[in-house]
Amino acid sequence: MPVSEEIAATTPEAPAFVTRAVLAVAGVVGIAHLACSIPRGYWFDEAYMLAIGRYHLAWGSADQPPLTPALAGVLGWLAPDSVVVLRLPAVLATAAAVVVAALIAREFGGDRRAQILTAAAQGTALWVTLMGHWLTPYTLEPVQWLVLFWLVVRWVRVRDDRLLLVLGVVVGVAAETKFQVLLLCVVLAGAVLVCGPRELLRRRMFWGGVALALLIALPTLVWQARNGWPQLRMGAVVAGEAAALYGGRAGVAVTLILTAGIAGTVLALYGLWRLLRAAELRDYRFLGVTAVVLYVFFVVTVGRPYYLNGIHGVLIAAGALGLQRRRETGGRFGWVAWPAYALSTLAAAGLLVASLGAAKPDAPQDIASRTAAAYHALPPDQQATTVVMGESYIIAAYGDVYRRTNDLPPLYSTNRSYGYFPPPPESAHDVLYVGSTPDELRPHFASCTTLYDAGTDQHGFLCHTRQEPWDLLWPRLRHLDVS
Repeated sequence: MPVSEEIAATTPEAPAFVTRAVLAVAGVVGIAHLACSIPRGYWFDEAYMLAIGRYHLAWGSADQPPLTPALAGVLGWLAPDSVVVLRLPAVLATAAAVVVAALIAREFGGDRRAQILTAAAQGTALWVTLMGHWLTPYTLEPVQWLVLFWLVVRWVRVRDDRLLLVLGVVVGVAAETKFQVLLLCVVLAGAVLVCGPRELLRRRMFWGGVALALLIALPTLVWQARNGWPQLRMGAVVAGEAAALYGGRAGVAVTLILTAGIAGTVLALYGLWRLLRAAELRDYRFLGVTAVVLYVFFVVTVGRPYYLNGIHGVLIAAGALGLQRRRETGGRFGWVAWPAYALSTLAAAGLLVASLGAAKPDAPQDIASRTAAAYHALPPDQQATTVVMGESYIIAAYGDVYRRTNDLPPLYSTNRSYGYFPPPPESAHDVLYVGSTPDELRPHFASCTTLYDAGTDQHGFLCHTRQEPWDLLWPRLRHLDVS
């Protein structure tokens, strides 16, 4: 018997996929996020990706693998200054995550209602609602993780080793997007080793997939190695920012869960319990263990609240299956589920509307315009020996994004990836510095004077007469934290 027929003969049947209903949910999610893209200016991380993609594209950068900047650079070239076109991949990724989450529910054995419930919960997750239309690595990552989980879950059901090679490609692409997927794979493999199915780790195709993943990820790993692994130092930076942004470790512990949304949180917690305890999900227990280990790790290391967004859909799918089993045995859980879905939908709609009302599309342009005005006010001979520097990567990225419309020279910064780009030329003796204070430059220049006070944290300063060569000064100045 051919291998394909043998696989088909021994594969447990899965329910039909409710294509129209799930695509309808995904379509609503996509249209809502597309609508939110139209009136808004660049989110600062989008500007960062676009600036890297346009002017500094390489196989890596200090805190980002190259895939998202490359994508931003291509879209910026195809449709210059179009925020909507830039955000299309993010919108598509957010909508696709809805479909993949429903496919996971189907692989678990979820019927029509379970698949729709999973899709709806995935589409109304709070953090996804907030950022699902921004072109950033953390917007593209959830669908990549969900595809990875879907391939693993499907392999457990059908034992088709060809899926493992595809899995390797997905992991490699995800590693070129964000490095957290490498941690996910280590934890996932450890959970399989402890809980089973250990057969997965013995398959030759599995190790072929590992080789493919490493091959695809190799260029950015080599870039990191050649530059002293700055990504490894980002953990301390993220933890240091957590107190102000999320309330520290306690805040991260709560938000890692609640970012799944109201309905998503209810189903994810129920699904986690079922993955760890239900007999019918025994073969998938490693997924529950993986979720717990990652949660503990991100709480202890004080990660970002969105670090588990890619696993919520798996837990939600398991929870939706649990509701299905309760229905099939005469149990009732609707008194919790339906109010949760109603509140989740209202919360998601409210967040989208609020984001439209809070949009300030002109703020980044204002920063670039003020900077350009100060630069062009300098005498022409001084302009020739002056570079523009932002205190943070955000200011530098905004300046770079609007560089052409404001006739600005290349922007520099000692912060994040900008600190690892080439330093200013030796002919640059003066610096037009934009930020709260030029304290980082004062010891290395003869003087720093105020050019303008914008009434915000982005004042303009002119630092005169550099005292040391840039190639010696730049490595000492660069830093990863935004402060």
